[in-house]
Amino acid sequence: MHLSWLGNTGMKIQVKPFDKDITIVIDPYKHKTGTSPRSLAPDIALFTRTQKDSVTLSGSPFILDAPGEIETGGVLVTSAQGHTQESTVVRVDAEHMSVGHLGLIHKQPTDKQLEVLSGVDILCIPVGGKDVYEPEQASRAISAIEPRVVIPIAYKSDNDPKAGTVESFLKEIGLKADKPEKKVIIKKKDLPQEDMMVIVLSKE
Repeated sequence: MHLSWLGNTGMKIQVKPFDKDITIVIDPYKHKTGTSPRSLAPDIALFTRTQKDSVTLSGSPFILDAPGEIETGGVLVTSAQGHTQESTVVRVDAEHMSVGHLGLIHKQPTDKQLEVLSGVDILCIPVGGKDVYEPEQASRAISAIEPRVVIPIAYKSDNDPKAGTVESFLKEIGLKADKPEKKVIIKKKDLPQEDMMVIVLSKE
């Protein structure tokens, strides 16, 4: 499983559950400031706050922008209602691993959201404050979900220069991360069995 950060809450996930590569994008929105992809050609596109302001999506991707479930090409996607009528949280299952994504969230997960997200292997969580979690709130959400790997998103970058830094989040949870890379490859055998791991990505 390859994961990269597109800025703000945007993520790209590449998996190969069978004999074909599948690209999944989550929150492929145009950014008001900084750089963002002009277009993407995913097999699956997931939106946590409707399709408004999406970048151009080439091809004919499966799209999920509301609570529900889809399965295609060995990838299962489950989406639950967010804290507003137009928002969702999502879970992606592929290659015998699971990825949770909280979108643009600033409240603690509800019981229904936890039904979908609890125990995911990898959690993408916004940590930059303002419209999303402050570091302390993010820490509490992580404790509720109990992932094995945490990937912070929606922190200070050219897309949101006023957001909090990822260093503030790392200090709050008391963990260190390796030097940020633009893409990380995670295999099931590499998932931590006891201590949680944090992976910081630099914006693609």
